[in-house]
Amino acid sequence: MLYVSAGDLKKRGVSLLDDIVEEQGGAIITVRGKSKYVVIDMNAYNRFREYELEAALAETKRDLAEGNFVEESVNDHIKRIQDEI
Repeated sequence: MLYVSAGDLKKRGVSLLDDIVEEQGGAIITVRGKSKYVVIDMNAYNRFREYELEAALAETKRDLAEGNFVEESVNDHIKRIQDEI
């Protein structure tokens, strides 16, 4: 993935990002020499979100299979969450 400085982004704006995403698939935006942001197109972002949801579902299924869950009423659940804060 290509690195782009915030200064370059300020000079060329969104057209720079369009070019980079089209050619490279994405870019890392650096600020003062440090990686700060990642720019990808919406299709890549949506795929990333799907992967996150699939990972969360797999974790939930694993927790259910291992018995790592609590059965309680809504009121008890709210109380338990508030007590954790």
